[in-house]
Order: sequence, then structure tokens, then C-alpha cells
Amino acid sequence: MKEQYFTEETIEMESKQMLDKIKSFSRKQLFKPSKSALLILDMQRYFLDPKSHAFIPSAPIILPRIKMLAKLFEDRNLPVFTTRHLNSDDNAKLMKTWWRDMIREDNPMSEIISDFSSYTMIVKHQYDAFYNTSLEENLKERKVEQIVVTGVMTHLCVESTIRSAFIRGFTVFLPIDGTATYSKDFHLSSILNLSHGFAIPTLTKDLEEILEGYTNGET
Repeated sequence: MKEQYFTEETIEMESKQMLDKIKSFSRKQLFKPSKSALLILDMQRYFLDPKSHAFIPSAPIILPRIKMLAKLFEDRNLPVFTTRHLNSDDNAKLMKTWWRDMIREDNPMSEIISDFSSYTMIVKHQYDAFYNTSLEENLKERKVEQIVVTGVMTHLCVESTIRSAFIRGFTVFLPIDGTATYSKDFHLSSILNLSHGFAIPTLTKDLEEILEGYTNGET
């Protein structure tokens, strides 16, 4: 079931090919940095450490691209949020019947990797980062209208969060090379579905170009 469909050598080519496959379904939208926030989902050791049974083989490959976006957002005083998925017997609901174990707070693998530990953290208990969290309130306080969603896993937390963001009125940009999951089939299927009604698929380099040309105060 698991495969490393992104490598350092192939991620640019693979993500471009995926974008080409779905471009006929997607809608174009202007990315406006001054109205945007970066959301980094669940970049925890649980998913990034090869010793974890939940390790995502392609996740370390997308890491430099997410770090690049985070730095660009931070340098321009644009909001960056990261999520930490945690479960207990009380809040897991069906999560505890679906998966081998729960990501408990006392598990060292539950920690966000240090690259993202300084950003505003949202603790969540379900796939959807908006469900019973302060994320929407935080975004509206910053007058955010657009969200760039990155992280893991594409077909679970990323997809659920994007659908929820759409319902709440946020325009979502989805970097194909800024998210990852267990297999290419899961990744591409999720991006294909989201591109037809929920999100604008893109590449990190395209967002990078726009962000590098952005100066604080611009619209």
C-alpha cells in the first residue's frame, strides 16, 4: 500500500505531470498574498519518522518546499498555522476504531517537528482542522480570505480540511508538491476530486514566485 512516489529527483516532474492531468477540471484564481495564510497540517514525527508504523515515505521529500513557503510567509508577516493531531479515548470517536492506534499526547512521536514548532499551533482531534478548533476564528481575526494548505495526509486530513474551508468561504490553494500521503493513487485521486469544486491546484514554485514579488501592504 505504501510507496515513495516523490523523490528528490522526481518530485518536480511528477507534480507537474499531475497538474497537467487535472488542469482541465480546475478553475483559475488569482493568489493574493495579503489575503492569505499558510496552513501546515500534521507534520509530526508520527508521520515523518521512518521508525513509525505510520511513516509516509514521500513526506520528507515535500518538507523543503513547505519550509520554503513558511519562510516566505513569515518574512512577509503573513500568518502561518500548523496543526498537531492528538487523540484521547474521549475525543477520538471513530478514529479509534479505524486505525491501529491513536496519536496520544504522551507519545513523543506526536510532536510537531522542530521546523514548524514556532508557528501558531492548532490542536485537532479529527481529520478536519476546523472541527472543534479555533482555526476559523484565528483566520477571520487576521482577515484571511485565502488559504494555502500543505502537509499530510492528502486524502485524509488535507482533503477533509479543504472541503471544510470551502464551506466556510475560504478560497484554497493546494500545492501538489506540498502535500503527501501513502500512495500516488491516493494523492492524485484526492487532488483530482478537490480540483473540481473545492481547491485550486498549484505548484510551490508558482506560489514562491508570487510571494517573492510581494511587499507588505500590497493588495
